[in-house]
Amino acid sequence: MTRFGDFDVLCKDTPSYTWCNLFYRQILHKAPTVLTNASLPTSSAGLGVNPTCSIPRMGQENSLGNIANIVKESCSRSDRAADIPLLILPHSPPAARHNRFVPSVHYMPRKKLIAVSLQAPSSDKAAPPLVVLTAIHAGVVATLFWSLLANALVATQVVEDGTPSSLIPFYAIAIVFFGVTTYISLDVALSITSAFGPSSPPQALHSIPLFVLTSIWPGATVIIYFGIMTYIVLAVLNEVRPMWFYILSAALFVLSQLAYFLLSKVICKGSNQKVDGSFVATILESAAVGVLYLAWKSITEESWDEDAYYPS
Repeated sequence: MTRFGDFDVLCKDTPSYTWCNLFYRQILHKAPTVLTNASLPTSSAGLGVNPTCSIPRMGQENSLGNIANIVKESCSRSDRAADIPLLILPHSPPAARHNRFVPSVHYMPRKKLIAVSLQAPSSDKAAPPLVVLTAIHAGVVATLFWSLLANALVATQVVEDGTPSSLIPFYAIAIVFFGVTTYISLDVALSITSAFGPSSPPQALHSIPLFVLTSIWPGATVIIYFGIMTYIVLAVLNEVRPMWFYILSAALFVLSQLAYFLLSKVICKGSNQKVDGSFVATILESAAVGVLYLAWKSITEESWDEDAYYPS
């Protein structure tokens, strides 16, 4: 019986599910008999705990697996070069109809860049350094989605963006999300304490806090963000065109998750364990981030066209 917070089904049926790294060590040490041949620490074992299909490593103990996805992630890093102007602007530009947006928009591509950089090495068996990288990866992902939500909240003009009243809470909460998620991930993997440590029973791969922060929190954030931006674009700005970018970005994100969780095993078996759904998901996620930038640009471009912008 699968409970809320169990990762066993995900680690079994979703090839290249990164968070499985955080459970492999405790299974290996506390319940090694539950491991199947697909999970035994051999030179070619792929990611996952008792996976039904996985991408094998290249044949040596410390070699990488899922090379196709790593190559695509590397390409995603170069794709983010188009976001350099966003990263160097000290303040967000005035938006159409006198609406301004939080500087977290500028940092989101950078956090996405860090996230995919960490995903590449953490898509392998759970050696101690890779466990730490996986934990940091989880912290970055949770913080990335806080940045997304913060952007929507400040876009409502509850507080003015670029001011201490918006930046101090933004950075403070970001640090909390990163610290808490990284610590919980390390505790799950290394059993530092009994609070978030060993799963009970071990084969359930159970951790409610980790499940909430890595699965529930990102999904909830996307839904809230989309709802807030729909209100701002349609009701406040009274625009239609930007909304299509937001809809397309949301659709690409949903498709990426469907490809990752529903088609991974099918793609893995169909490709004879060469690629899986994470490869398709990475492409779609990168496209979703790019379209989200176009949505932001479409809202602010009127001001760029009409007024010169001089950073202070």
